[in-house]
Amino acid sequence: QVQLMETGGGPVQAGGSLKLSCEVRGYISRYCGMGWYRKAPGKEREFVSSIDKEDFRDYGPLVRGRFTISQTQDNNSKKAVFLEMTNLKTGDTAMYYCATIKSALYPYCDYWGQGTQVTVSS
Repeated sequence: QVQLMETGGGPVQAGGSLKLSCEVRGYISRYCGMGWYRKAPGKEREFVSSIDKEDFRDYGPLVRGRFTISQTQDNNSKKAVFLEMTNLKTGDTAMYYCATIKSALYPYCDYWGQGTQVTVSS
């Protein structure tokens, strides 16, 4: 049974920082990319960031330059993924979800966490 366990969310003032963590429980192949998405009330789910097995990083336009993704993995599997968020804005308020990146090449990379709430106040 694979689980993605997010922690690190909470309330923060605008301009502040938070670090989200996503612990992998069980086995996820290191070939799976991992990433973060967010969902705010009344809005569509939004891509935040991803990182692949070679540590190539990608960011959504609203967070580029403010958020940094990283991961820990060994030769065979993913262990954890992190999201360091700085200069937070009220528009960053959302439920943040950790997920593996499903693709045509890696269709088995299809796991989601339960989410952790980030609330940014002005």
